[in-house]
Amino acid sequence: MGIAVIADIVGSRELDDRAAAQRAIDEALAVVAQDGPAAETPLHPIVGDELQGVYPGLDDALAALLLLRLALRDGVDLRFGIGIGDVGVIPSAAGDISEGSAWWAARAAIEHVERMQRRTAPTLRTRVEAAAGVEAPALPVVNAYLLARDELVGALSDRTRRLVLGRCRGLTQRELAASEGITQPAVSQSLTTAGASAIVEGYRMLRG
Repeated sequence: MGIAVIADIVGSRELDDRAAAQRAIDEALAVVAQDGPAAETPLHPIVGDELQGVYPGLDDALAALLLLRLALRDGVDLRFGIGIGDVGVIPSAAGDISEGSAWWAARAAIEHVERMQRRTAPTLRTRVEAAAGVEAPALPVVNAYLLARDELVGALSDRTRRLVLGRCRGLTQRELAASEGITQPAVSQSLTTAGASAIVEGYRMLRG
């Protein structure tokens, strides 16, 4: 059993500078690799605007994807499908090929996100699906959490997103104030008014 993740760039065809967007994604991935949960296969670009990765547990995947979104520069965003199921490898002369029901579930999840973005939840970016035959009774609760989390993250200003990222990485409000050139009370106010404390606490709970 594994956790497969498929990601793609939101509005990739409308980006003015696709290469700059990719650099921003690579920088954000480096933050996740340094401070986020360990991955079995770290998220990495595959083809076009798609990325793929594999995580050992759902909590690891949820924490890593939150950190990734927070680390992205303003104007660049990703959408994620997370699949719970089998993740195997098919040997090939050109390199091993990852295969399994978790990938099909991840594909269904990201397609569901796209549909909901167009209809009822424009800020949604993340969804989890389980492969057929996989028992995952908590998924409605997880997806409800993701609806709320994505709404909060999507409403953050560029600076507040940096502050939330810093808190998730373990930096103090004093350290964040120094890096942003503002006062510690200003940091505290920004985090409180944006609902950012809930995002940070949720991240800490996922990390255990």
